[in-house]
Amino acid sequence: MTDQADDPRVGELSEGRILRGILAALAPSRALVGPGDDAAVLSAPDGRVVATTDTLVHGPDFRLAWSSAHDLGFKAAAVNLADIAAMGARPTALLVALAMPDSTRVSFVDGLAAGLRAACDELAPGCAVEGGDLTVSDTLTIAVTALGSLDGRAPVLRSGARPGEVVAVAGELGAAGRGLALLFARFRDAAGAPVPVDAAGLDPADLHDLSAQLRPSPPIALGAVAADAGATAMMDVSDGLVLDATRMAEASGVTIDLDAGFSDAELSGGEDHALLGTFPADAPLPRGFRAIGRVEERGARPVTVGGAPYVGNGGWDPYRDWDAARG
Repeated sequence: MTDQADDPRVGELSEGRILRGILAALAPSRALVGPGDDAAVLSAPDGRVVATTDTLVHGPDFRLAWSSAHDLGFKAAAVNLADIAAMGARPTALLVALAMPDSTRVSFVDGLAAGLRAACDELAPGCAVEGGDLTVSDTLTIAVTALGSLDGRAPVLRSGARPGEVVAVAGELGAAGRGLALLFARFRDAAGAPVPVDAAGLDPADLHDLSAQLRPSPPIALGAVAADAGATAMMDVSDGLVLDATRMAEASGVTIDLDAGFSDAELSGGEDHALLGTFPADAPLPRGFRAIGRVEERGARPVTVGGAPYVGNGGWDPYRDWDAARG
C-alpha cells in the first residue's frame, strides 16, 4: 500500500508537478511537436484528420468504487479509439483533459495515465497521448479527443448501408451490459451506494463480463481492415446493438433486420464498443467479422429482429437510465 506521505493530493501540488508525473507515465511523444508547448503539431499523412471526442463523468459513466485508475484510463482511451476505428481510420493521437477534485491522490493520476498508455500500446500501436489540460472540479471528469488518419481511404459513414447487403459485427456483444448488471446487483450496499468489487466467489464468466465493462478492448485494428474490404457503413456499438443499428438504419434510409436468437443483453446492452458494419452480399466478410443480419428496403421500422419488431428499451440513454448516484 502506498504511504500517504509519499502520495500527496493534487490540491497540495502545482499543476506543473502533476503534469510532470503524467508525462513520465505516458509513452514518448510521436508528434512533430509533442507535450510541453501551447499545442501539439501532428502530421496528417493524406491531408485529412478524423476527430472525435467523448467525456467520462463520475456518476453516469463510471464509479470510483468499481473502477481502478488504470482501468479507467484504459477505458477512456478505448471508447474514443473505437470511434476512430468505426470511420475506417487508424488512430494517431489522443488529447486528454482531466478535471479532478483537489483531494485526488497523485497515485490515482499516475495510474490513470498508465491506463491511457496501455490502451494505446495494446489497441492502437503508434497512437499516443500528445497533449491535454488539467483543472479542478468537484466531479472527476475525463474528456478525451482522439485523432486518426484515413491513410488514403474514403471514410466509412453510418449512412452508406444499402438493401441487399450483409450486416456484420466484430467484437463481443452483451458482455459489458452483463458486467454492468452484475455490478448493480452484487456490489452495492443496502442504501444502493457502490461498494468495491470483490472477485472472490465470481466465476470466470462473471469476471470476463466485469472486465468487458470496466476495461473494454474493442477490435480497433479491424476498422481499417473493414474499410479495405469494402464496408459500406460502419459504427461503434456503444449504446446497444438495437439502438446503434437504428441510428445506422435511419442515417441510411433502410431497415436492418437482425438475426433471431440474440439475447436481450446482446441486443440492448451498451459499452461493448464492437464494430457494426454492412458489406456487399457478394463479397467475403473480412477476418474478425461475422454476419448477424441483412439490410432491407425501408419498412415500417428501422430495425427488426428475425423479421419482427423488437420489444425492449433498445439500449443505454444516460438521461433516462442514470440513477443519479456516484461512489
